[in-house]
Amino acid sequence: MNGRLYRTSFAILALPLLLAAFSLARPGPLPAPLLPPSFDATSARELAVDLATQYPSRAPGSAGSLGAAQWFRDRMAQYGLPVASQEWTQTVAGLGRVPLRNLWAMSAGESRDAIVVVAHRDDLGDGAGANADASGTATLVELARTYARPETPAQQRVRSAHTIVFLSTDGGAFGAIGAERFAARAPFPILAVLDLGSTGGRGWPRVDIVGDTPRSPAATLVATVARRLTDQAGEPPDRVSVIGQLTDLGLPLALGDQGPFVARGVPAVAVSTPGPHGVRDRPESLDIRRMRQVGQAAEAVVASLDQGFALAQGNSSFIWLGGRIVRGWAVELLLVALTVPFLAGTVDLFALCRRRRVALGGAIGAFRNRLVFWLVSGGLFLLFGALGAWPAGGGRPLAPATAAAGDWPVLALIGLGVLVLGVWTLARHNLVPRSEVTGEDELAGQTVGLLALAIVAVLVMATNPYALLFLLPALHAWLWLPQVQDRRRAVRAAIFAFGLTGPALAVGEVAVRHGLGLDAPWYVLDLFSLGVLGLPTFVLLLATAAVGAQLATIAVRRYAPYPAPQDRPGLGPVRSLVRTVVLARRARRRIA
Repeated sequence: MNGRLYRTSFAILALPLLLAAFSLARPGPLPAPLLPPSFDATSARELAVDLATQYPSRAPGSAGSLGAAQWFRDRMAQYGLPVASQEWTQTVAGLGRVPLRNLWAMSAGESRDAIVVVAHRDDLGDGAGANADASGTATLVELARTYARPETPAQQRVRSAHTIVFLSTDGGAFGAIGAERFAARAPFPILAVLDLGSTGGRGWPRVDIVGDTPRSPAATLVATVARRLTDQAGEPPDRVSVIGQLTDLGLPLALGDQGPFVARGVPAVAVSTPGPHGVRDRPESLDIRRMRQVGQAAEAVVASLDQGFALAQGNSSFIWLGGRIVRGWAVELLLVALTVPFLAGTVDLFALCRRRRVALGGAIGAFRNRLVFWLVSGGLFLLFGALGAWPAGGGRPLAPATAAAGDWPVLALIGLGVLVLGVWTLARHNLVPRSEVTGEDELAGQTVGLLALAIVAVLVMATNPYALLFLLPALHAWLWLPQVQDRRRAVRAAIFAFGLTGPALAVGEVAVRHGLGLDAPWYVLDLFSLGVLGLPTFVLLLATAAVGAQLATIAVRRYAPYPAPQDRPGLGPVRSLVRTVVLARRARRRIA
């Protein structure tokens, strides 16, 4: 490979870096409301304690779920707000097929366009769920009261400019199931969504903007929510790091109710406060100060949105840097530009093979065998999922705290492993060295592998350019494997291992941010089985694994090109096995 060409190709980064600098913007928040907030945190905390005490287990389909739904209806009836419902049956991972219901109350406005405030009322059933999400539901109910029954002359009810909807979803703790259903079948146009993930934790308020697809909510909405929280808490809210936001765009995994709305182009932001989980999430752990801050900020956000100001639809994508944002198209252009040195080096390597008349046929055959092995193995994994070996959940991500997210089905995995081992035995038959492997053979194998990796990179650009973040380390590390083929094995192994840091970043983010630890690899595989990550992504991952397998065998000097017809044995492994069985049966018959 021409190292000078590779280094020179980085000059192309100057343009996207310049464009990224010029794409920096400071979105302004909507003006603050004219009236001070009237949110009553004491009343909200009493409501949260009441819900968590009466119905501590509110998992979908349970008796507590039915009781919590009636509890919400009763509270809305006290304020004179009729409740509409949306009922259906769906498979929920870990629970089976259960009935679910969304409930919402409306405060009609001059416009039919709705501002939706949403909170899920269910929990995982492993504790009282006081913070997650009885506190959010209580805050939702208290906000509805401010639009239904004024308490002072200054708060005399004035018909709002927009319809305000107070939505209580089901299945939110199990991957925003109810929010996805409502977003797909909303009976009215939605202007914006504010998700109250939890409001009574002792942690600092946090804003989440991740969606089910690589999109971001309107920057104006994000700036407005951040400003109103800052006004109430005194400091800006927490947010995901830049690397975390890039990971969210490359591997969209939204567990909050804002995710399905963002994916459909509806501006949606989630607000939450970290707190205890499981059995420790008890009513006495609720922080009334945090409930006041988040509740008053939520009331102010709704009022700002309702004051008649247009909310720009900015649901393309961006990286949020506090007071500034970097446009998504500039980030995409930068990631694409970072692939140019790899593409230039790979094309140069291919040209070198052509000039030296290095035959690539054996290397292509070897890679084809590896690709077929990985595709068949992936197909077996999906088949096991279709047969019920893996969790099923209707296309929504598993809740990380559930048993289904961390319990590895050992027997099913052993069965899959046995089948994959059998497939590998068949594939390996023509991949073992049968003669001396020359340097030209290894160069051909590396060239074919890197060309296949270039095709994968181009397809990733076409599907989700942000996912290049996970591929770039492999592109730039593995390109140098031909240069160090004569170095020590440790050097070759280190360069190959560096190329795996991209997938490690994706799995590591899932492990740390969702508290999965060593269960994160299995959780990511479940996302494919559940259909959260689509089949094209799965196929590209398998193709990348085939490339990695080919380059790894060369790095450890275990590579062999696919044999020519005259070098192949007369019988393959299947035919050899059949022949052995037939001869053994004939021998037994003669003895008998």
